[in-house]
Amino acid sequence: MRTLSTAAARRLFCLLLLVAALPLAGCGYHAVGAATHIPGNVRTIAVPVFTTHAQAYHTELALTQAVVRELDTRTRYRIVGNAADADAVLSGTVLTQTADPLTYDSTTGVTSSYLVTITVKVVLTAHDGRILYQNDALSYREQYQSTQNLSGFIREDPAAVNRLARDFAQAIVGNMLESF
Repeated sequence: MRTLSTAAARRLFCLLLLVAALPLAGCGYHAVGAATHIPGNVRTIAVPVFTTHAQAYHTELALTQAVVRELDTRTRYRIVGNAADADAVLSGTVLTQTADPLTYDSTTGVTSSYLVTITVKVVLTAHDGRILYQNDALSYREQYQSTQNLSGFIREDPAAVNRLARDFAQAIVGNMLESF
């Protein structure tokens, strides 16, 4: 039986190492900003107040403000107020908003927490009309506790919507920047 020479053993080891590493070459990882949906010539983005089809108070404002804040703090893009002055426009539509009972107090039979669910359509359009990013049904949920003392009732759902808006804005900006 023949044994491998040292040089042949090294070549075989290198070949096996290469074969083992080959599947990692197409794993989908990339440098931050390398797979962005936004072309390099876009420097300004307009974010008009989102429209709404939901019967909820100020949800579209909370979402719009959160997205503007996230774009302003996390990206290099300048946010402008007029769509005509922008290289791209990020528009959104609140499609649905629900607040469903989640848990009940077994002693009183009263709902003790709710689940707010918001579904939003978002489109980033270049100045020339090309769609740079689009998601037709982003759905976000946030739980909140209801006030049990009716004499000191405080509406908790606006705070839940604000928390949800922050998560939504982080996800949208991340999706636009990283192509997920």
